[in-house]
Amino acid sequence: MEKQKVVLVTGLSGAGKTSAMAVLEDMGYHCIDRFPVFMIEDLVKDIEAMKDGTYSNLALSVNAADFDIFYRTFKNSECELIVLFLDASKEQLLLRYKYNRRNHPLIVANLANGLEEAIDAEIEQFSNIKSRASIIIDTTFLTQQNLTSRIKRFFKIEGNQSLSLSFISFGYRKGLPMDADLVFDVRFLNNPYWEESLRSMTGNDKPVFDYVINDEKTQEFLKYLTQFLDYAFERYIEESKHLLTVAIGCTGGQHRSVSIVNWLYENYDKQYNTLKDHRDMPEDKE
Repeated sequence: MEKQKVVLVTGLSGAGKTSAMAVLEDMGYHCIDRFPVFMIEDLVKDIEAMKDGTYSNLALSVNAADFDIFYRTFKNSECELIVLFLDASKEQLLLRYKYNRRNHPLIVANLANGLEEAIDAEIEQFSNIKSRASIIIDTTFLTQQNLTSRIKRFFKIEGNQSLSLSFISFGYRKGLPMDADLVFDVRFLNNPYWEESLRSMTGNDKPVFDYVINDEKTQEFLKYLTQFLDYAFERYIEESKHLLTVAIGCTGGQHRSVSIVNWLYENYDKQYNTLKDHRDMPEDKE
């Protein structure tokens, strides 16, 4: 019989936990916010006793203080546990709180004197929790629609294989993707930007893709990269990793990184559940 799936939704305040729970609820998950920690063992017993699928998909929103108890209890149960961690940059969290004019939970609880202090304290609280996440989603640059799409894509395909891959292109000008497990810098590859006929195009356009991929330097890089990734993916499967995010960066996130991500997506799509996202691609060029 298929294991009961339990998703612990956690992460920084303001990073999108409420939005993530709403998406999961729309997908048919039984979503519970602020479940009493002293009742968690009774909940697990009820889930394991119900074999009719009543709680086959359960999502619980969990804060930092209660996470260890929830995690340990479900990890030692018969349930399949997935930890979804929502993250965002400190700068983005500051902007969101100032825009929404809401108080941070740590300020409400008198555990911090100001917004910046509260965010710093929570980042520290979640540092050990983040390392145990099955899935990390960095919402810094995501719209609500982007977040919804990413969650739906993952949870739609997650049950088919033990490991799903997410390839992300990005530009170093806007910083590293915070949800990346592996990061590769391809700024050493020949840059199509300096070819006037290719400058206005992106790695989604065939002339740019061919320019990047067919270059001798790129071919050698891809040979060694795929050797490493093939090895790493097998090791992550052994560690029961659910989603592995591989980020490829170039200067602006338009040409080289996009081409490499498109190539990797095509190379691994038949072997794994595979997603791709061009983080810094303008919407009119996607």
